[in-house]
Amino acid sequence: MSTFRAPKGTFDLIPPDSAAFLRVREVMAQTVRLAGYQYVETPAFEDTTLFKRGVGESTDIVNKEMYTFTTQGGDSVTLRPEGTASVLRAVLQANLEKAGQLPVKLYYSGSYYRYERPQKGRYRHFSQVGAEALGAQDPQLDAELIILAVDAYRALGLKNVRLLLNTLGDATCRPVYRAALQDYLRALDLDEATRARIELNPLRVLDDKRAEVQAQLTDAPRIVDYLCEDCKAYHDEVRGLLTAAGVAFTDDPKLVRGLDYYTRTTFEFVHDGLGSQSAVGGGGRYDGLSELLGGPSLPSVGWALGVDRTVLAMEAEGVLERDVPRVDVFAVPLNDEARTLFFGVITELRRRGVSADTVFGGRGLKGAMKAADRSGARYALVAGERDLAENVVQLKDLASGEQSPVAVDQIIPTIKEKLS
Repeated sequence: MSTFRAPKGTFDLIPPDSAAFLRVREVMAQTVRLAGYQYVETPAFEDTTLFKRGVGESTDIVNKEMYTFTTQGGDSVTLRPEGTASVLRAVLQANLEKAGQLPVKLYYSGSYYRYERPQKGRYRHFSQVGAEALGAQDPQLDAELIILAVDAYRALGLKNVRLLLNTLGDATCRPVYRAALQDYLRALDLDEATRARIELNPLRVLDDKRAEVQAQLTDAPRIVDYLCEDCKAYHDEVRGLLTAAGVAFTDDPKLVRGLDYYTRTTFEFVHDGLGSQSAVGGGGRYDGLSELLGGPSLPSVGWALGVDRTVLAMEAEGVLERDVPRVDVFAVPLNDEARTLFFGVITELRRRGVSADTVFGGRGLKGAMKAADRSGARYALVAGERDLAENVVQLKDLASGEQSPVAVDQIIPTIKEKLS
């Protein structure tokens, strides 16, 4: 046994669990592809300044959780702690906002890294699927993305994911709210670190998870009471679109998310079966982020859905399938002639879109049939000296146990017909 282990706070994805993670990613990706989102992939590390400026220097992510190191060339780079800043940087670098119709609709899937205290549902290396719509300020776009996330969770069989919804206003109304919130927070009994946060970004205090802090926020000013007419109308339209689409939500005036770049619509998906790590995804609108990164005005909205926590939510609801069949057909040769025949058969089956495998290493019939059972295959092909003398193979239904001879030249059309 190797003495090496996965780093603390990380884990390996290996079969059969890896099949469940892969399915979650594929379902989420397929949902947004149906709405015209195209795939984008960015480097696993970026210039550190991108995240300091894009995520926000007042956030715990930047202050405490980033994996930052200096390269041999002296550059400061950071493993990506989230996806939006990288995607926006890629769009601006490629001038995609000038290349065609706006919004630019993109989705991504990958690994992200934060130095956190490891616990179930909170890892230092985690997986997300994200979607971003860049270049349009439209309530329908906000609603579209929220509905797509809801549809993805439903497609995975989840019934107990709840949607929390809020608005953070814009550059017109948020400064007024910010001042009122600061006045309220300064009068509370808070520690020095939290008091410093009041001056830097008071909305971050609303996101404080400590019970002793939340107990003092009962009567805190609410952003919805300070919205300008444009932001109020915008938020009302998002709410109306969600209701018309049959999407239930809970208004949460304290929802600010963990990133500094959000404006107007913010939302979070939670699952009560996960304990303290209840958030399974979330996002919002970030109309001013492009300018912070040196780009043009590019109002945008997006979300990221946590693959790891979604799997845990599926497990909590009893809808997680780990034992996914590896192949449709498994070949069991009983002599060298059958090995040669079946190697050609499974190669042709794969080329025709049928998943197929065979036994390797010269196992006997008993061992080969065990391998076929473990593969989860629906059918087994079995052939020995007597079968080949009659120019047939045996096709066995591994679920029913029924077995019948099939002419060698009819193997592939027979399997295709049965699988159809």
